[in-house]
Amino acid sequence: MSHNKDTVVKLIGERVRKLRIDKHLTLENLAFKADMDYTQLSRIELEKINTSLFQIHKIAIALGINSSEILTVLDK
Repeated sequence: MSHNKDTVVKLIGERVRKLRIDKHLTLENLAFKADMDYTQLSRIELEKINTSLFQIHKIAIALGINSSEILTVLDK
């Protein structure tokens, strides 16, 4: 399935936020674990930026999951 850029940004942001909350992590905790600034993570979750695959990879590692578990929302 093909999505436009805005839809991809929205889906990824929502997915990261859901996974973070499911793991009972604060924004700051996850950002620290992912070695990124919490404002950048916030902007991803709030659908403000189109993040890189490397950042998604870092977030996934910090969550203890595979990157594919974040990207799976793009398959729908």
